[in-house]
Amino acid sequence: MNVSVLYALVAAALFGASTPLAKLLGVQISPILLAGLLYLGSGLGLTVLRFARDRGWQRSRLGPGEWPWLIGAIGFGGVLAPVALMFGLTRTSGASASLMLNLESVLTALLAWVVFKENADRRIVIGMLAIVAGGVVLSWPQEAVSAQDWTGPLAVAFACFCWAIDNNLTRKVSASDALFIAGSKGLVAGLVNCSLALFIGKQLPAATSLVPILLVGFLGYGVSLVMFVLALRGLGSARTGAYFSTAPFLGAGISILLLGESVSLMFLVAAALMAVGVWIHLMENHAHEHQHERLEHDHRHTHDEHHQHTHGFEWDGTEPHSHPHVHTPMRHRHAHFPDVHHRHEH
Repeated sequence: MNVSVLYALVAAALFGASTPLAKLLGVQISPILLAGLLYLGSGLGLTVLRFARDRGWQRSRLGPGEWPWLIGAIGFGGVLAPVALMFGLTRTSGASASLMLNLESVLTALLAWVVFKENADRRIVIGMLAIVAGGVVLSWPQEAVSAQDWTGPLAVAFACFCWAIDNNLTRKVSASDALFIAGSKGLVAGLVNCSLALFIGKQLPAATSLVPILLVGFLGYGVSLVMFVLALRGLGSARTGAYFSTAPFLGAGISILLLGESVSLMFLVAAALMAVGVWIHLMENHAHEHQHERLEHDHRHTHDEHHQHTHGFEWDGTEPHSHPHVHTPMRHRHAHFPDVHHRHEH
């Protein structure tokens, strides 16, 4: 199994667990404030973790051409999407919103394939459809539901579109420091949503509830997003989005284990569909002769086939290590994913 697949599934598991864990805490606060606090816990926790790792403040090491992608990702995924979702939830049922959230992985893949020219073969499309179908089955309302008007569902769909843009823009900077990327998103999204909630009159919960919420946010949103960025680095947007779509199923599984909820027929059908989709993706073997163009970036690496370069500094031989490096043009053939080194046309 490609380690990036594991990153994507861990990201999905952590994010999926955040909902039943919040339910387990018995927190009764407004959705927009809860979202803000979860994001804030993510941003604060990852920032502290980055400070500890680097033993103080270190520059982000993003290149000048990468900042617009990150700022765009934060704007769409950290600001517009959560606000649109919270607005949509006030004008449609939770069941309908859960069903529509499956749009995110579909839109992520469509943007990746159509706009960003990421590779997609028949196997990957079929696998993604099976995973999305499992998500639809899992979130399908058990009884008739209806929205008050179309503004609610449209707002939820717009939130999914914003997150799809966010996923594809984040892919552009996924070779950079995942802690910095995820922490920046969490801080901005948390501050925006918390400020909006306080502006409309919501009150912060007591410290006994606030601390657990921030901790769940750190794990379910922060560490999850770090894993998601690492998966983007190795798999590309469409495949990562497909694996991440298993989050509702993993969340439901955790609810069954922690909260003692019953296992329904819909859960078993969703499990089968998602298992088939994941298996199809795991069996992918995409290999062809391809051309590597000159590429300059900075990320942790070992001196493998794609990293045969000299150092302009004294190197003690430690691997993996991180520094700006240049990939010279080369042509070869091997099995690969659309990772940070294989973003070529077919």
